[in-house]
Amino acid sequence: MTVQAHADAVLARLRSAPGSPSLVVYDGQVPEGPAPAYVVVYLHADTPELPDSRSVQGASERFVLNVYCHSVGGAAVAARGVAQRVRGVLLDAVLSVPGRRCWPVRHVDSQPPQRDESTGRLVMDQVDVYRLESVPA
Repeated sequence: MTVQAHADAVLARLRSAPGSPSLVVYDGQVPEGPAPAYVVVYLHADTPELPDSRSVQGASERFVLNVYCHSVGGAAVAARGVAQRVRGVLLDAVLSVPGRRCWPVRHVDSQPPQRDESTGRLVMDQVDVYRLESVPA
């Protein structure tokens, strides 16, 4: 099990979002000066200490990846549109990670769009958090 294998599954799923134009997905780093609308994804591996997260031998088996999606647009409606496309491909999706059995992706938290004019133009950023969990196949 690797963090990167889980991250690759999430990023591939996001990049497969239907619609035109294509959903622009950045893995944690936005290049200089892109035009909104896009999603910036931050991934954080978490190991729960739950009674059912360990094998009989005591080894950790459950893997949890938190997916922080910053849906960015030039206005609140654009940020919501990106967030809706993200939700449409991630929520309840059962992703494929080699050697793992994944549960459906769940929505964990969200924040309303935040206004940012620090660059001289309006940018709205809406954050949604999703969770991908897996165990050995």
